[in-house]
Amino acid sequence: MAVPSWLERLRAASKTALVQDGKRKIHYLFEDGKEMAEEYDVKTGQLVGRRWREKNTLGGSGKWQVEVGEPTSPLLGALESELIKESSSNPVFMRKDTLSSFQWRIRNLPYPKEVYSVSVEEEQRCCVIRTTNKKIRHTQQLIPR
Repeated sequence: MAVPSWLERLRAASKTALVQDGKRKIHYLFEDGKEMAEEYDVKTGQLVGRRWREKNTLGGSGKWQVEVGEPTSPLLGALESELIKESSSNPVFMRKDTLSSFQWRIRNLPYPKEVYSVSVEEEQRCCVIRTTNKKIRHTQQLIPR
């Protein structure tokens, strides 16, 4: 039996859509139990966010993994199951796809933008962000060709 293509999987998925807060939200439930949620800006039609979720080993719903867009912040006062988590002041990398380009965005940079330089290392297929004070170096993997 041949492995179904992405388009075939997408067509076979159960879909639910709604418009809320200026965004068109589409939820896909695939035959293998995976879920995908996409959000599009109603005015521009651009993809704002894409998240994936799989069943965990016990069959329950796992956590949402952000592929495109900003990660959702947990509600204030919500109990976290994690005892150790990264600082909210760390830089956050996110991808934004438009019709004409792929964009990588960074939030929570601790220094003014003049302190940073951005370069692309083709051999490692990554973007490198450096500071002039050499204290921080962040790497973001590029999309494979």
